[in-house]
Amino acid sequence: MAEILVVIGTGALGQAIARRIGEGRKILLADVRMEAAESVAKTLRLSGFDVEPVTVDVTARASVQALADQASGLGSIRGLIHSAGVSPSGASPDTIFKVDLYGTAIVLEIFGPLMAKDSSGLVISSQAGHRLPAWSWDTKQSLATTPADDLLNLPILQSDQVAEPLVAYQYAKRGASLRVQAESVRWARNGARLNAISPGIFGSALSQGELNSSNRDSYQRMIEASAAKRTATADEIASLGAFLMGPEAQFISGSDFLIDGGVTAAYWWGTLGEEISS
Repeated sequence: MAEILVVIGTGALGQAIARRIGEGRKILLADVRMEAAESVAKTLRLSGFDVEPVTVDVTARASVQALADQASGLGSIRGLIHSAGVSPSGASPDTIFKVDLYGTAIVLEIFGPLMAKDSSGLVISSQAGHRLPAWSWDTKQSLATTPADDLLNLPILQSDQVAEPLVAYQYAKRGASLRVQAESVRWARNGARLNAISPGIFGSALSQGELNSSNRDSYQRMIEASAAKRTATADEIASLGAFLMGPEAQFISGSDFLIDGGVTAAYWWGTLGEEISS
């Protein structure tokens, strides 16, 4: 039976991880835009990978279900990389919650029962989710365990509570990491693992958009606060992602790994938080 790797989102990081773990597997490459999926699939095929481009809208349950059915029909789902997302400078809070939080919840809910034994999943979250004050247990529990189709009705996610896109992005990414932790318990019943990584700023189209946005000064301060004084490359982040998806990480599940060059440490324990807020 063929081994299937499902990659949702055609950005630089999803591609970089797929290149590291896609050998000998059929890669089902899904994006909301078929032209994006076909373009990346062509590049990967030229490198020797077996890739099939498809479309998926992670905000639509039926679309995610169709992708899952297609994947399971092709073989044994051995890996899932969920890297679809939107930019805080290019989307409204409602869209951010729908794509980055609800979309993640739907993907994990639908794919969980279909993952093969000893398979693994990875969600791309963000350093942004680590820059929030502590939430109450009730808030964490509601974001982690509320059924996906009821998630967007939570009071904490309403427009009178969250009006700024960047704050919505922080909430969505923190919520997505909590979903990973809660869903990993369910995935474990089938012998599958699930983790998240929370990257800092790395080379990608989304990051470039942020660096050219009205938030650019804040992002530049983050770059200066990092140990390397630069943005990361997608390959640097992908090395961690590939490790978590691989056999050497069999004892790791339900975790969210921060990989941001020390920016979050500078935010909480240095002066970066004050600089960004000023």
